[in-house]
Amino acid sequence: MQKTFLLSIISCFILFSCSPSKNATEKENTALADEFKPKTEADSAIEAIENMPAYNPNPSVHTVAFYNVENLFDTEDDPNTFDDDFTPNGKQKWTTERYEQKIKKIAKVISMIGDEDGAEIIGVCEIENEKILKDLINDPLLKKYGYNYVHYDSPDERGIDVALLYKEPVFKVTSSKNYEAKLPDNDKTRDVLLVSGKLEGEEIHIVVNHWSSRGGGEEKSRPKRMVSALVARQIVDDLEAKNPNAKILLMGDFNDEPFNESITKGLQAIESPDIKGKQLFNVFASLEKEGKGTYNYKGDWNMLDQIIINKGFFVANNNAKGWHYLDGNIYDQEFLKETSGKYKGNPFRMYVGTKFLGGYSDHFPIYVHLERQ
Repeated sequence: MQKTFLLSIISCFILFSCSPSKNATEKENTALADEFKPKTEADSAIEAIENMPAYNPNPSVHTVAFYNVENLFDTEDDPNTFDDDFTPNGKQKWTTERYEQKIKKIAKVISMIGDEDGAEIIGVCEIENEKILKDLINDPLLKKYGYNYVHYDSPDERGIDVALLYKEPVFKVTSSKNYEAKLPDNDKTRDVLLVSGKLEGEEIHIVVNHWSSRGGGEEKSRPKRMVSALVARQIVDDLEAKNPNAKILLMGDFNDEPFNESITKGLQAIESPDIKGKQLFNVFASLEKEGKGTYNYKGDWNMLDQIIINKGFFVANNNAKGWHYLDGNIYDQEFLKETSGKYKGNPFRMYVGTKFLGGYSDHFPIYVHLERQ
């Protein structure tokens, strides 16, 4: 450590003592400017995370999260999908440098969300393939935590999938399965992913969703999301039939809001935690009523990303010891927001059209805390 520090001091002395060469590259000048620019709060937080020890195996609270990471493609053209825009010669000019920058940014969010050591379990969507997940969990901010993932290729025409990342020392996967949502007219959407495992020894089930978009209008596209809702609902019913005390958590970008029919009738999710029978509790319904959201469309906040839980996570319904719902929220820290202009406060996204902004995503991530009783 001391040796590295002394080398840094010597390097800085040399840089400031010598006149810059006319042949000095723009990259070198940029690196020098970056080295001495003032640190932001986010920079300081990242340094603290990098210097933290690896995961403490027995905390009483764990973070379970979800994040739409906005078009996280690799740079190669897949001839079987419509990913051409996200290639170096495509419309988005998607280069290796931009891809690596995006990986680092998403890793940063995962490492910070919810508490000081990030999410123990996090569902993601708009992931192109397994390569991206490997690159993500091998980022220095995440590698020390021992993340692994569950992923299946889905039939989505753009090639984007859902996946579940998890800290392997904490969550042991016992089974997983992807369920196809069969849309009319042979249209394609993402599969619904079920992952079952032991969270510190107790079985829980995670259902990851990314339902069809509102392309063509909300009303016209509504039946597509209802198909996915009924698939997810059937998964819940099957799990509860096998074990009435099963602990089931649904997460995703539903492309519908908490009070749309796909959520209230398809999933049977309500805004109150006082659930009965087959009802589910939508953690984010009350936040939508407060005017909050995870995605901003033409100045209006939309609560498209939600986490929904069943009765098993409530002490009143399940008196056994174990993991129970504590609280939940949107992770909308300042570094994830636009800082100026007419979009100030909106998610700091990667692109606007074909203009590269270098942000994180057009969605804010969400999370819940589970507490061990």
